[in-house]
Amino acid sequence: MTRVVVVGAGIGGLVAAVALRRVGIDVEVYERSPEPRVEGTGLSIMSNAVAALRGHGVELALEDRGRAIESFHLNTFDGRPIRAVPVRSIGDRLGAPSVCVHRADLQQALLEAAGDCPIAVGAVATGFTADGDGVRVDFADGRVARGDVLIGADGFHSAVRGQLVGPETPRDAGYACWLATIPFAHKALPAGHVAHYWGRGSRFGLVDIGHGRAYWWGTRNNTTWDGTKEQVLRACDGWADEVRAAVEATPVEAIVGLAARDRPFLRTWGDGPVTLLGDAAHPMLTSLGQGAGMAVEDGVVLARCLAGATDPRQALRRYEDERRARTRRMVRTSRALSRFEQAERPWARLVRDAAFRWMPEPLLHRQNASAMTFPATTGTRST
Repeated sequence: MTRVVVVGAGIGGLVAAVALRRVGIDVEVYERSPEPRVEGTGLSIMSNAVAALRGHGVELALEDRGRAIESFHLNTFDGRPIRAVPVRSIGDRLGAPSVCVHRADLQQALLEAAGDCPIAVGAVATGFTADGDGVRVDFADGRVARGDVLIGADGFHSAVRGQLVGPETPRDAGYACWLATIPFAHKALPAGHVAHYWGRGSRFGLVDIGHGRAYWWGTRNNTTWDGTKEQVLRACDGWADEVRAAVEATPVEAIVGLAARDRPFLRTWGDGPVTLLGDAAHPMLTSLGQGAGMAVEDGVVLARCLAGATDPRQALRRYEDERRARTRRMVRTSRALSRFEQAERPWARLVRDAAFRWMPEPLLHRQNASAMTFPATTGTRST
């Protein structure tokens, strides 16, 4: 039986573990944190990721844990409508909803689905050595893991990626992000609603994630967070009432501030018995809301490729080949959309708003459906 070592117990690592166990593969997961991470703010699991999980026999009851998207609106900074995005109708056609959920709730669902899968915590990977028998992984506290395959699912600062490709410089997108999840109710945020607000070099989002909670996020060009709520309030001065109300209702300690960054896309994700998955392979900006979704798809395709494989190394290369074009497109589209939406000059903002307001409905539908459709895979063949 193939034995897989997964480094990282985030969304991608846990999905990989759950999916691999569904096809009878032995898995061990190693997480650097003292406990599997059950923190963070909100995120979206779009129809493509829900379909990928269901098609692999993984049901996480996400609609009970979060809230399916019922309506999605793009607005000006002060709340005037620009365009409705047909997220629900696309999901209805695909037979899978898009769900907004707290990261901790998704993480808990995956931990439950993982069952008795061994998950070692406080395990900081320091390096790996591949040989004819598989791969050895070393950890800072002296622990050693051996397997036929190593999956680097250890996120943006992946130690596995670092050994595979060497030192890298992240790409800075030029703006700061603020994120928070709070108990919140407002007449402008009905059940299942997602609203994005566009201003001058700045955006905000307000999302119902169910159970009386809202997830909000904001961005601002050429800014680094100073750690105060006053900076965020200044950034949304004059914005829609619901945006300011959400920020005002948020304790400063609940706000996560970070720089928007991704990395250049890798042409090669692995070598021998080693490969990468999720943010370790293809970190992307958040404009498409598909970072978690791509990690979910990766985990399912990886499991299908390894299922019954007589040569795990060839199966890893097939997984990489199947995922490369789609994830490259997502990374590039996310960066391009981010640049477009963060427009600052008056003429650029006019073009941005007009482009979405007057985009033909079939084109809008086609662009969103492309991202929200889990592609057919050929990973069920054995090698």
